[in-house]
Amino acid sequence: MKLIGRGDTGAEPVGDGDETTAPVPAQRGSAPAQNRSYGPESLVHVPAPQLAGPYPATAGSAAALGTPGASFESELAARESAALETRHRSAADEGDPNAASQLGALLLRRGDLDEAEPYLRRAAGAGLRAAANNLGVLLHQRGHRAEAGQWWRQAAVAGSAPAAHALGLHLRDQGEEEAAEYWLHFAAEQGHTLGAYALGDLMEHRRDVRAERWFKAAADAGHREAAYRLARMREAAGDKESAETWYRTAAVRSHPRAALRLGVLVEERGARDEAARWYRQSAQNGEPRAACALGFLLRDSGDLPAAAEWWQEAAEAGDGNAANALGALHAGRGEDAAAERWYRAALDAGDHNGAFNLGLLCAAAGRDAQAEQWYRRAAYAGHREACNALAVVLLQRGDESGAEPWFSKAAEAGSVDGAFNLGILHANRGEHQQAQEWYARAAAEGHGEAALQLAVAKEQRGDLTAALERYRQAAEGGSAEGAFRLASLLDRRGGAEEEAEHWYAMAADAGHARAQVRMGVRAAERGALEIAESWYRRAAEGGSRSAAFNLGLLLARQESEAEAMLWYTRAADAGHGRAALRLALLALRRGEPVQAENWCRRATDYGPAEVAERAARLLDALHPEMTA
Repeated sequence: MKLIGRGDTGAEPVGDGDETTAPVPAQRGSAPAQNRSYGPESLVHVPAPQLAGPYPATAGSAAALGTPGASFESELAARESAALETRHRSAADEGDPNAASQLGALLLRRGDLDEAEPYLRRAAGAGLRAAANNLGVLLHQRGHRAEAGQWWRQAAVAGSAPAAHALGLHLRDQGEEEAAEYWLHFAAEQGHTLGAYALGDLMEHRRDVRAERWFKAAADAGHREAAYRLARMREAAGDKESAETWYRTAAVRSHPRAALRLGVLVEERGARDEAARWYRQSAQNGEPRAACALGFLLRDSGDLPAAAEWWQEAAEAGDGNAANALGALHAGRGEDAAAERWYRAALDAGDHNGAFNLGLLCAAAGRDAQAEQWYRRAAYAGHREACNALAVVLLQRGDESGAEPWFSKAAEAGSVDGAFNLGILHANRGEHQQAQEWYARAAAEGHGEAALQLAVAKEQRGDLTAALERYRQAAEGGSAEGAFRLASLLDRRGGAEEEAEHWYAMAADAGHARAQVRMGVRAAERGALEIAESWYRRAAEGGSRSAAFNLGLLLARQESEAEAMLWYTRAADAGHGRAALRLALLALRRGEPVQAENWCRRATDYGPAEVAERAARLLDALHPEMTA
């Protein structure tokens, strides 16, 4: 009996007299009982005779006359079958139980249950176990499950492995697992492949470690589902090498889920081309998740049109992940209507990422009320990032008491952003211990900004070694501020110039203005003025007044006084005291005392103290000239 998962069955051919009779040990028995529906089992196989020449047509046979378009071989086979049936019928009617068994099996295979039943009953009554087994199949098809079980028991007691398998499934479906295990074990021990698989299935359901042995026995005999189940067990145990072997065994037999899992494993170890082949095979065998995975693989290799085709195939087959991928693709192109359609399709497929993505889409379009509704729908379904997004919305409109439970739900579900935001919430209330605990949780999952908060606290307490470790974690987690602070601390401690330069550069490349200024200063100190100018310009154009002042100094040294004045002015207008003092001196040099006085007063206001003092002295010097 062929199982697909638990409960699906099929027919299995066996032969009269071809089973090895095995002694049946004492059973820890159970009485037959009604079972749930499953399919026919173990019809006898009628071997075709070896013919020396054409077999004569039988009167009334469908093959008696040539069929237009039929091949010679098919006509010959039909004539042989008809002749064989006639001989069996003649012998059975004369009282031959073996012929009755063979005829009953032939009729049962043809679906002629009414005519097959009396022949099978006659043969089974004569003690033929194959007939008893096939009579069980027939009765099961008619819904007479209790009687079917009785005949299967009779055949199994006589040593029939297929009947023991059928009886085991019958008992399993009645909840009599101990008796089911007995008969399935009996079938499996005789080398019955489906019996071994069913025994493994029963044991795995009960978390019995012996399941692996029987799945392997069935897999070795060619049972692809057993190979797949064995692979899953090995993968769950952490043995990916063995799992890959068994997935491959099932996949080469066209098992779609095995091909999918095999693709995942080989992709994880970098064999992307091979992964694509297995994903494609699985997808072509009807597995939408494989089509989706193939789409992502193609996207990552730069073939977005092909990726979109596979995603669409998967999405139309009901894969929510693929529908979300299509939605994101259209959203990235600004095609909001198409994106919304696919996100809704994902939601209809039961993927609550669709609701969250609809929230993001609405928020980006300024439809805040709709965004909140979608976030709320996904959050109530347990979507952790939706919980965090909903909490942010509530907090932004001042509903802290409403936001906190959603931050907590997000954090407890594993959202690192939720944990970080919960830390901020506690920190803003002055609850530093609770804040540090949530920051630590987020940092443990790689949240750079959470690690930064922990590092700042460590540095403030004077624990510079711990601060360095946390700053490094923040920098590695993508925090530009963390990288800058790490470089600054390394600079102050000395002895790590190269590492400090590395982290300054990382922060600067991420757009950190102070790091860009620092890179400019370091380049200028080395005499690399073009590099220094480039860093200063990037920072100044981003709004850094220190960078604007330094750029002005650099340009002045290069005799670009007019452009230098522009950057000094931009820096001074942003409150840079030294830039204001430099403009005062330049104005005085040009003979513009009024302008010089104005810049001096601004420099005095801006500071720092040293600059304010120098500006005050310059004002004192200007005063006699201004009053003359």
